[in-house]
Amino acid sequence: MTGSAALLATAATVPGPLSPTAAAVPRRAAAPVRFDLPAPSGPYPIGTVALQLRDTARPDPWGTGRPCRELMISIWYPAAGGSPAPVVPWMPARAADRYLSSLGLSPGAVRLGHAHGREHAPFRCPGGPLPVVVYSPGSNASRSFGTGIVEDLTGHGYIVVTVDHPYDAAVVEFPGGRVETAPPGGMRDYAKALTVRTADLRFVLDRLAALRAGDRTDLPGGRLPAGLREALDLRRIGLIGHSLGGAATAATMHADGRIAAGASLDGGAAGPVVEAGLDRPFLVVDTYGKGGMETNPALRTFWSNLRGWRLQLTVAGAAHQSFGDEALILPKIAPLLGMDQQALEGEVGTIATHRAQAFQRAYPRAFFDLHLRGRGRLLDGPSPAFPEVRYTR
Repeated sequence: MTGSAALLATAATVPGPLSPTAAAVPRRAAAPVRFDLPAPSGPYPIGTVALQLRDTARPDPWGTGRPCRELMISIWYPAAGGSPAPVVPWMPARAADRYLSSLGLSPGAVRLGHAHGREHAPFRCPGGPLPVVVYSPGSNASRSFGTGIVEDLTGHGYIVVTVDHPYDAAVVEFPGGRVETAPPGGMRDYAKALTVRTADLRFVLDRLAALRAGDRTDLPGGRLPAGLREALDLRRIGLIGHSLGGAATAATMHADGRIAAGASLDGGAAGPVVEAGLDRPFLVVDTYGKGGMETNPALRTFWSNLRGWRLQLTVAGAAHQSFGDEALILPKIAPLLGMDQQALEGEVGTIATHRAQAFQRAYPRAFFDLHLRGRGRLLDGPSPAFPEVRYTR
């Protein structure tokens, strides 16, 4: 089976976060269910700014007729404390309404709360330019679903850029309130999506370099918070993705030497990188379920061709949706979706929610600390603080 075919076979069995395919018959709760993201653990307050990017060299590849490829990104950064700037919603309001509606949930049945980033808050962080980590979500998902991981990295002194890939993402809200969605039933052309995402992520790196050089093309109001532009250390770039975002991480690293280290959260591997491998650090976070190393020959081939630092982590009790905010949200709204315990465990596993969250906070940061900052020992070997995590070199 080729890398692309293996990815297709794997991804087609894996529903997107909070996917309607995972639900039974939705019902209205007696009182609204509210989701609030737990506070991050880092010492720094968090600021964020959303930007619309336009790649005028590419028509939109999904047959929309739009003359250029449009992306939405958010830049998350350490901020000054005490800022009066408003905190941003976990997902923009119109996008959240459209997304919950797509799940069959009645208006007001679920209230998605706020993140902890303050919009356009002043940048502040000691220690010079900061490493940059780019996050790509799973297919039929949203950049919002990685907010817990993203905020925790940011609070510990990283600049993190989250990327929505329109028409592959479940919902994307653009300035002015325009909302674009995935096709009915979700995006299914995973081989094409992988190619598109690779181009998207490389374009994001191009635009970050332009911002760092003082280009204001993408900036609402023509400015970033003071000091943020200069704080982008584009010599230390990491890339992390969940599911298809993990496969895109590997594919983009193969295509672009600017990325120093990559991490895949239960993602596959496809395309030329499967046989070519990589010579830079790569972390594979795996589950015992769908599409993992045990059942995905393309992922095993990719693993065998990694020539740099490598580590495979398998998390006992985890399932495909254990590696993002859906691990926290889905147990709250499962009754509204008519999901029984077996169906819920198929999505988020049997691992306790607080342990899934502890993994999300500890291991991505440990990986980037090691390879972008040269510090930390958590990845040296099994830790008594994380008995559910198995290490394979």
